Amino acid sequence: MKFLVFAGSTRRQSFNRRLAAVAAQMGRDMGAQVTLLELADFDIPLYNADLEAAGTPPDVIRLKDMLDAHPAWVICSPEYNGSYTGLLKNTIDWASSPVAGHPVWHDATRPFAGKVVGMLSASNGALGGLRSQGHLAPLLVNLQCWLAPRNFALSQAGSAFDAQGQLIDAGQADRVRGVVEQVLWAARRLHGAP
Repeated sequence: MKFLVFAGSTRRQSFNRRLAAVAAQMGRDMGAQVTLLELADFDIPLYNADLEAAGTPPDVIRLKDMLDAHPAWVICSPEYNGSYTGLLKNTIDWASSPVAGHPVWHDATRPFAGKVVGMLSASNGALGGLRSQGHLAPLLVNLQCWLAPRNFALSQAGSAFDAQGQLIDAGQADRVRGVVEQVLWAARRLHGAP
C-alpha cells in the first residue's frame, strides 16, 4: 500500500513535521510504501485564478501526481488561530483545482476522491491542535475523501519528543499508531490491495 504523510507546515522545528515523521516510520514498520512529503519542496504560489489561467505551475502538477499516486494519507495539521494553516489551505486549493485541457487533471475530483485520510495534529496547547482537525474534516469530506474515524491531537508537543524525534509517551505513540493502522486497513479494503 502506498502511504503518503505530510504536515501543513514548513517550519524547521515544526511539531507537526516531527509527528509526520513518526507516522511515516510507523507506516514503514507496517509494511507500507511510504512517502514523507515536505511542502517546502514545492514552489507553489498563493492561489490566484488569474495566475492559474496563465498556466498551472509545474510544481502543482507534480503535487497532484504525488497525491494521486497514494491511496492512503495522513495529514498532520498545525493549528493557527483555531483552524488549519494558510499553507495547508493553499496546497489543497491548488491540488483540487482542475486544469483545463489537461488529459488527467481536467477532473475536478482528482486527486482527492476516494483517498482514505487520517488526521493528526500537534500543539503546545492543551487541545493539541484539535480545532484545526474540526475545520479540516469537512473540507476533506467535501473533496470526497474517506476520513478515518480515529484521529489524534498531541498536546504539550514541546515536551513530547525525545532527542531522536520519537514520542516519549507510549500511550501517545499507540494513539498515532492506531490512526496509521486504521488508514492502511481501510485503504486496502477500499482499493482492493492485499
